[in-house]
Amino acid sequence: MSFQLRTYYPPDFQEERFQNAPQARMEPAPFDAVAPLDFHAMSIFPEYFKIKGKWLLAKDSRMDCVPVYENGEIVVREPRLLKKGDLVICGRTENCEEGIFLYADGFRETAGKKDTFAFRQGRSRETAFSKDYDEIYDLLRYEKEHGYVVWVMGPAFAFDSDARNAFSKIIAGGYADAVLAGNALATHDLEGAYLHTALGQNIYTQESQPLGHYNHLDTINRVKYDGSIPEFIQKEHIDNGIIYSCEKYHVPYVLAGSIRADGPLPPVYGNVYEAQDAMRAQVRKATTVICMATMLHTIATGNMTPSYRVLPDGTVRQVYFYCVDISEFTVNKLADRGSLAAHGIVTNVQDFIVNISKGLGL
Repeated sequence: MSFQLRTYYPPDFQEERFQNAPQARMEPAPFDAVAPLDFHAMSIFPEYFKIKGKWLLAKDSRMDCVPVYENGEIVVREPRLLKKGDLVICGRTENCEEGIFLYADGFRETAGKKDTFAFRQGRSRETAFSKDYDEIYDLLRYEKEHGYVVWVMGPAFAFDSDARNAFSKIIAGGYADAVLAGNALATHDLEGAYLHTALGQNIYTQESQPLGHYNHLDTINRVKYDGSIPEFIQKEHIDNGIIYSCEKYHVPYVLAGSIRADGPLPPVYGNVYEAQDAMRAQVRKATTVICMATMLHTIATGNMTPSYRVLPDGTVRQVYFYCVDISEFTVNKLADRGSLAAHGIVTNVQDFIVNISKGLGL
């Protein structure tokens, strides 16, 4: 059975609460990067604003940002990017009282009537995830033709040859449109291709090599010596790995640096806001996001990702978001940070990616 997106059911704006709602109130930003004091903050859900008698949907949303009325549309902007005079929509209620409507159930995902007391309602290491795997296989096949899949990756994949090979096949198969990661994932993946180790440990035998603690630094230094990752790949005859596959198949990757990033590799963003902008450029196109074994990058990406996407033809479709981690804490923390639509899978990410590759027939 082919994959089918959930239907989006827009609000009925003929209802009395919409008809009688006041116009949304707008106030100019008093200074650059400063919103009016009672600004409205966005969520992950579709939100509508009553402007000049019409309810306008914010087409490109992001949690914790502010809605700005500009050129007849609602533009969602990070507060740091506000310019003095931007017309910011104000108000803290979300059920039409101030011309603002937050719509949390457009895809009819609200659970039906539940027992007050029931076991195993959360997601943990005891959860059976077989249905999730089946959905991901079908979803990725659908997205290959119709969507944009963003993978958010921690360095755990670089420590295992099977995981590296599995994700390389996913890239080659056309199931990855962008990769978001940090310096470590790229460094240890390139180290694996260059010296067959990750943090000095053989990626095949898992045995530590003599002076192996130099290997990731030698890899970074060699990439810098050669001038860039593409030149490193060419000059050092690299023919495998995640970053190699991204370069070969022209899949964009964004490497966001951190305080502890060593080196780092040449394309790593050292400025956190430049990294955020580069990540969001990919997330803006995402229809499916799969985050694996990286708590901070996962939460960062989750905060950028709304639960919906407005397609060029005006269709509103669901954005699928998965968080895969061996730690229940990471999976639960994502929801605690506001990404309520995320599906958690508690498992070893190396096994996960190998199973996904096999399930896709790669």
